[in-house]
Formats: sequence, C-alpha cells, structure tokens
Amino acid sequence: MTTILAACQSTQPAATIDAAFDEKEAAYIHKQGETRIDGHAFVKTPNGTAKHAVGEPVRLIPATAYARERFEKLYGGRKFIPPGDYRQAESTDPAYVAAPRAAKADSHGRFSFDKVGPGTYYLSTQVVWKPEGAARAQGGAVWEMVTVTGKEDKPIKAIVNGL
Repeated sequence: MTTILAACQSTQPAATIDAAFDEKEAAYIHKQGETRIDGHAFVKTPNGTAKHAVGEPVRLIPATAYARERFEKLYGGRKFIPPGDYRQAESTDPAYVAAPRAAKADSHGRFSFDKVGPGTYYLSTQVVWKPEGAARAQGGAVWEMVTVTGKEDKPIKAIVNGL
C-alpha cells in the first residue's frame, strides 16, 4: 500500500505496530460475495465547499488486528488527518500491502467495489487539492469502516469524509 501523503512533511514520530499481520485473518478479502459498496470520498472545507478524492486510489482493507492497530496509531482516533499530522509506520508487513483491494475515485470522488464478501473493512483514501496561488496542497488522509454481512439486498452506501 502506498503511504498516503508520503511527500508531505510530518512532525509526528514513526509508529511501531506491535501486532503481526495474519494472512489467514485477512483471507476474507479474497472471498467473493454478492454485496456492492458504493462510496463517495470528500472533505468539506471551512467555507462549506466539498473537495473530492478525484482520481485517488481508494483501498478496501480487511479490518484485521494489524490493520486496527495501524489505523489507531497512524490516525490517532481521528478519521481525517492533515499532512502535518500524518505518522509513518516504522515498517509495513509486505503481506499487508498486498491484501487490500483498490478502486479509483471518479471526478466526483465516487467509487465502487463489487462482489465484496462478508467482513469488516476499512475504506481509505486521500483528498488533496492545491488552491490557486497556494504554495502547498491542502486536504489529507481519510478513512471509514464498513461491515458487510452478506445479507444485503442493495448496495452499501459509504461516505468517506473524516467528519
């Protein structure tokens, strides 16, 4: 998995993830189901304008013990992190990098995952933009959690906005 906002300077120390990644615990990501997740990734600016995750990869990550600890330590209990608050992990298990499914957000920040099997997942992306005349990009990394039971009779709607 590409580190979100890796090019931005972080003032936070690297986080140590103590849990080991367990490929068996994450195996449900590869099981096909009948559920579709339709999502919208955006951030609302202080003036009320929505900024969308245009063209950004959106990752569907199995909520394993490793992923839960990672999200807690890297996001500090928040669902949105501006670039200066983002923490890097000291290391990332290569199997964790290979585990997620990915989709690309369209020009309105919308994305979809088809044939998702039962389980709990993190949806993770970034929403960044550069205001005209600004020296630096704004925005940050966002995530949301979604649970698929396998009994859904219509798509799950997921809003990933960090609020």
